[in-house]
Amino acid sequence: MAIEILPARLANQIAAGEVVERPASVVKELVENSIDAGATRIDVDIEKGGSKLIRVRDNGCGISKADLQLALSRHATSKIHSLDDLEAIMSLGFRGEALASVSSVSRLTITSRPADQQEAWSAFAEGREMAVNVKPAAHPVGCTVEVVDLFFNTPARRKFLRTEKTEFGHIDELLRRIALSRFDITINLRHNGTQVRQYRRVPENGDPLRRVKAICGQKFVEHALRIDLHHHDMALTGWICTPEGARQQNDMQHCFVNQRMMKDKLINHAIRQGYEQSLARDQYAAFVLYIDVDPHQVDVNVHPAKHEVRFHQARLVHDFIYQAIYDGLQQASLPEDHSVNPETGEVREAVTYQPRASATANPNPYQQAVDAFPDYPGKRQAGAASPASWSSDTAYKHHANDGPTRGRPSHGSDWPGRADTPSRSPSKQATQAYQALMTPQPDAGADLGGATPTRAMSLSPFDSVPAALDTVSTTTSTGQPGLGKVLSVVEQHYVLMVWGERLWLADHHRLECWRHQGALQPALGEGLVTQPLLIPQRLSASTEECQRVIQYQALLGQFGIHIRPKGQQLMVMSVCQPLRQHNLQAFIPALLAFLAQLDPEQSHMDHSASMCCWLAKQLTVASDPVSLAQAVQTVSDVEQYWQGDALEKGRQRYFKRIDLTSVIEALQHD
Repeated sequence: MAIEILPARLANQIAAGEVVERPASVVKELVENSIDAGATRIDVDIEKGGSKLIRVRDNGCGISKADLQLALSRHATSKIHSLDDLEAIMSLGFRGEALASVSSVSRLTITSRPADQQEAWSAFAEGREMAVNVKPAAHPVGCTVEVVDLFFNTPARRKFLRTEKTEFGHIDELLRRIALSRFDITINLRHNGTQVRQYRRVPENGDPLRRVKAICGQKFVEHALRIDLHHHDMALTGWICTPEGARQQNDMQHCFVNQRMMKDKLINHAIRQGYEQSLARDQYAAFVLYIDVDPHQVDVNVHPAKHEVRFHQARLVHDFIYQAIYDGLQQASLPEDHSVNPETGEVREAVTYQPRASATANPNPYQQAVDAFPDYPGKRQAGAASPASWSSDTAYKHHANDGPTRGRPSHGSDWPGRADTPSRSPSKQATQAYQALMTPQPDAGADLGGATPTRAMSLSPFDSVPAALDTVSTTTSTGQPGLGKVLSVVEQHYVLMVWGERLWLADHHRLECWRHQGALQPALGEGLVTQPLLIPQRLSASTEECQRVIQYQALLGQFGIHIRPKGQQLMVMSVCQPLRQHNLQAFIPALLAFLAQLDPEQSHMDHSASMCCWLAKQLTVASDPVSLAQAVQTVSDVEQYWQGDALEKGRQRYFKRIDLTSVIEALQHD
């Protein structure tokens, strides 16, 4: 059989098999062309689900008479002109195949008028060679494309169309997604002459949540968390739903890359991983996310319908999305007492961490992602050991509920349906019995914003602070090992212990503060391990605050906190491990306020001791009812951090002996 060149119509029909799947595919191509033309208003008219008529009218730049001759030709486009353009695509269309493919399986007419042209012209193609005919027409500035009798000449394709209702449903869903991608465009949809949808343009300073609510519903907005992250040429913005807003099907998952609708496997995998610990198996996440990257870092020319992309820094993009979702959900799921006090900035969660001397280097995917990024700040040099702080949980922190600075809706993280755990107050009898124990002490957790540093010796609960800590238990002066044995938790917050054949009671909250203070002691020697943030945090700051950071750079470095002043901003590059669990947007300003109250006349050692005590108070959680396991763990940690005389002095300070003499006498004389 001889080799022949296919006729133009047949070649276009073959190409249409990839581009034109159903009426919604035609609407997508035409509306995207309107967007690329700079339209601010797009009207879509549909008849019989799109099989009879698809009309898309816009007020874009239009097509000149000369260009109409080429508009229906294959591989004719105004959007790219060279390979360099193909490698940095920002337009939605670029191949020049859509109109030619659609015109080969329908009766297509284009009517257009650019602003610099006095009259409009209409073009349509017909015949075996798809010859284009152009004639005068009446039309305002813009363009109208009419597609009549879709698949009229390909009966096999036409019979695979679904019902009118189903096909229109696909068109409706498509325009919903497009409306979410461009808030600056008015989109109207009519079906069989009836207005079905009207998405009004959102003004420049308007609230995009109004359109999100119209498309995704009230429930989505009620449970939405605002995401807004920027790093170099990469940004992630939008809204993710809390578990209370989860769906029973994946019908509310909208993702856009450079304003292009996307169903990419890499992106979906990152989002699923971020939600993995928050949703049941039969639940689906709901989100509207916008990913903006340097067009040179993404290839959109990998899928016929452009539904998938290929990222040059795929691992970094994956981890960027995953960590934003995961951290946002984790921060939002914390009860109120476990978050940051918006008035004082108090951080109410603590975790264990290591001194630098005990750190070990372990390779992990987050470090690999940083190594792959060419200009990541503070990236290790080739051949250098990986910092110990890089582990599975050391990617950047993002707090999804960081208030109006992110443009966040007012619903916040108090999700409807979330039952707050009530903290039952001690009874009157218990209050009287434990009155001495509950008397406020100078080291028992203060408001982060109101802490006033004084001399280090007055802040420290001990006369002297050991420079180094042994990890082997020692024996106290009375011959009893450690603090004794934990028996129970009384009134939900008090630890009952036995030591030396006597009963002792301690406030778990104060024990936690003591534990954190012990864990922070390495900062007074070799310093704490610092953990780089994958995405550095930016905070606005005054000139005085920037100068203060420079002044106390060495002090902050001892505690693993590295902040880089840059103009009127502070770049938080790394923090010690416990601070990774908290909202740095609230913590750093409070830290700056603390530094402002330090006495410049004090020595660096005094400042270090004050910082150690202050930070320990902020890391102490105002916890829910304490379990026996928590109490045992806290006491065990205290015994590891404090030894010898320091442990004994702590016992005298934090433990109250329970006198059972009167009770025993009463029982004996009963």
